[in-house]
Amino acid sequence: MSNLVPLREVVERSTGTRNPAASPDEEFTYIDVAAVDNQRKIIVGARSIRGSDALSRARKLIKTGDVLVSTVRPNLNAVALVPPNFNGQVASTGFCVLRATPQMLPEYLFFFARSRVFVEGLTNLVAGAMYPAVSDSQVLDQRLPLPSLGEQRRTVDLLSRAEGIVRLRRETQAKAAEIIPALFLDMFGDPATNPKGLPVVALGEALRAADYGSSTKASESGAGLPLIRMGNVTYAGNLDLSDLKYVELESAEADRFRLVRGDLLFNRTNSKELVGKTGLWDGELDAVAASYFIRLRADEGMARSFYLWAFMNSRHMKRVVFDTARGAIGQANINSKELKAFRLPLPSLDVQVEFEERCRSVLAIVAQQTEALKNAEATFQALLSRAFSNDLATAPLAAEEAAVA
Repeated sequence: MSNLVPLREVVERSTGTRNPAASPDEEFTYIDVAAVDNQRKIIVGARSIRGSDALSRARKLIKTGDVLVSTVRPNLNAVALVPPNFNGQVASTGFCVLRATPQMLPEYLFFFARSRVFVEGLTNLVAGAMYPAVSDSQVLDQRLPLPSLGEQRRTVDLLSRAEGIVRLRRETQAKAAEIIPALFLDMFGDPATNPKGLPVVALGEALRAADYGSSTKASESGAGLPLIRMGNVTYAGNLDLSDLKYVELESAEADRFRLVRGDLLFNRTNSKELVGKTGLWDGELDAVAASYFIRLRADEGMARSFYLWAFMNSRHMKRVVFDTARGAIGQANINSKELKAFRLPLPSLDVQVEFEERCRSVLAIVAQQTEALKNAEATFQALLSRAFSNDLATAPLAAEEAAVA
C-alpha cells in the first residue's frame, strides 16, 4: 500500500510570479478561473492582454504540465493541465498552481486533482458566504498516495484509456444529435428563406391550445405531481428529468395543467439567450407544467407535434425568438400572442410523418449513445475513485483493463 503524503511535499514550493505592470507594453496570454471548461478539464477562454491593461490578479507564471486548481468562485474546483501552447504565460491568483517534482508525473497529479477524495476534501473546507473559497495552503495540505513512477504510469495509462472512451462516446453522441437538424433542413429547407415554397401560416393556426402552466410553488417532498420547470428542458429541446420538484394540486387544477404525450413546452420566460427553448413531452410521467412554460397542443389535422418541435428548435427560430424576446436585464419574455404569430412553413402531413419516423430512428441511436456515455463515465469515475483511495495500485487490474480495452 502506498504512503499518503501531503501535496506540499511533492510539488515545487514556488512556481513563480510576474508583475504585468513591469512590462506595460508587452502582450501575454492570461487565464482566468472562468477560462477552464470544468467538464472537459481544459482551458478554453484564455485571452491576450497588455501588461498595462492586466488585472491585479494576473500574476502567476505557468509552465507546460502545471496543474491549475481554481480556489475561488465562479469556478471553484475547476482543474486543467497546462498544455505546451500556454507555457510561460500567466494565470489568475485564483488558481493554486501545482507543479510536480521529479517524484511525480504531472498527469498523475492532474488525475488526483479531479478525484473525489481531493474535491470532497476541499469542498469541506470552503469558507465565505459571499465569496466561497479555499486557500492555497489548504490545497497543499491534501494527501495523496504516492506509488513508484512505474505504478503512476500504469495508473495514468489506465485512466487515460478510460477517459478516452468517455470522450469518444461524447463525440459520437454529439454527432448523432446533429442529424435531426440536418434532416430538417434537407427535407424542408431553411425556414428563413423557405426554398421549397411551402405554404406559410401563423403558428397559432396549427395549434388547438396554447396555455400557461401552473404558478403553484413546488417542493422537493415528493408529494403530488412532478412540476416540469425550465431547467428540465435543454437548449437543444431535450427533456432532462434528473432534477424534479413536486406540487400538490386540487384535482381540477391538476387536470388543467396536466401534460399529455405530444405536448410542446415553450419556455416563455428566461434569460434572453434561453427564451424559446422548446421540449416535446413524451408522456412517460404524469406531470404538470410550470408557469414559465406555454403548453402547446398541435392541431393534428394540420401539424404533427414532432415537426413543430423540430421547427421551434431550428437555428432560424432560435434567431427569431431571440430578436422577439423583450424584458429587463437577466430576464426576457415572449407572450402567447407573440408566439402564435410566428410564421410556420407547413409541409403536407404525410411528409411530416415521414420526417418523424426517420427522426425517431435517429433518437433511438442517440438514446443508445447516451446510455453508453453514462456507462463509460461511471467506469471512469469508479477507476478514478479507486486510484486515489489507495486501492488501485495494489489490486489486480484484469477487470479494469478489460473495461477500457
